[in-house]
Amino acid sequence: MKSYLAAAIQMTSQPDLESNLIQAEDLIELAVRRGADLVSLPENFSFLGKEEDKIAQAEAIAQKTEKFLTTMAQRFQVTILGGGFPVPVDSGKVYNTALLIAPSGIELARYKKVHLFDVDVPDGNTYRESSTVMAGSELPPVHSCPQLGTLGLSVCYDVRFPELYRHLASKGADVLFVPAAFTAYTGKDHWQILLQARAIENTCYVIAPAQTGRHYAMRQTHGHAMIVDPWGIILADAGDTPGVAIAEINPLRLEQVRRQMPALQHRVFV
Repeated sequence: MKSYLAAAIQMTSQPDLESNLIQAEDLIELAVRRGADLVSLPENFSFLGKEEDKIAQAEAIAQKTEKFLTTMAQRFQVTILGGGFPVPVDSGKVYNTALLIAPSGIELARYKKVHLFDVDVPDGNTYRESSTVMAGSELPPVHSCPQLGTLGLSVCYDVRFPELYRHLASKGADVLFVPAAFTAYTGKDHWQILLQARAIENTCYVIAPAQTGRHYAMRQTHGHAMIVDPWGIILADAGDTPGVAIAEINPLRLEQVRRQMPALQHRVFV
C-alpha cells in the first residue's frame, strides 16, 4: 500500500438516470484532475426517486449503471466504488448494491445492503426501504489491493451497526466505505459522529460519499461527504452542495495510530 488521494463524491441525484450519470461523470473527472486514484460515488447516485419508479426502471438502471462504472474506471484509470443502485431480483424487488470496479474494468467486489432503512423520522417522513428492496444475506466483502490497501464495503444505514465494521476490520480492512443518502433530519445529529466512531473504534480510514439537498417531494439529504482518518480527524468535508471531498490515505498514519492505540489487539470478546 502506498500513499494516495481518495475522493468522496457528493451529488444531488434526481429521478432521471441520464442526467445523474452526466453529473457523476463530471464529478469523477473533477476528482481525477485533482489527483484521486480511488473514487467513490454515493448511495442512489444513478437514480433517486419514488420507490415505484425505481422498481419500474430497475433493469435499465442496473444495466446502465454497471456499464457506466466500468467505462469510467477504464477511461480515467482509477478504482471506482458505485455506492448503491438497484439490481432486480426475481421477487419483484431489488438489491441495493454497491460495486467496486478496477481500472481495468474488472469487478473487484459486490455487496448487497443488509440493513434496510424502515424508519419513521420525526420530521414527518416515513421510509420503508424493505417495501422495494430485498436485504442481502451475506456479510460485506473486503478487497485487498497492493496499491490502495484493504477496502471494506458497506452502505448508508449500515453505519449504525458497529458489528458489521468490526467484521470488516477483523478481515484486515484499512479503509471503510460508507456511501450514503442520509436524511437531512438524522444527518445533522448523527452522520459525522457515526463516521468518526467507526473510524476510531476500528482504526481505519472512512470514506463516505453522500447525497445532498432536495431530490423529490419531501426527500432531502444531509450532505457532508467526508473522509475521516483512523484517529477520527475529519480530513475533508464537501459541505452541503454537490462536489468532491479529497484527502490522502497514508499507510504510515494508519500504522502510527494502530501502534499508539492497539485496541483491535486488546479485544476480549471476539
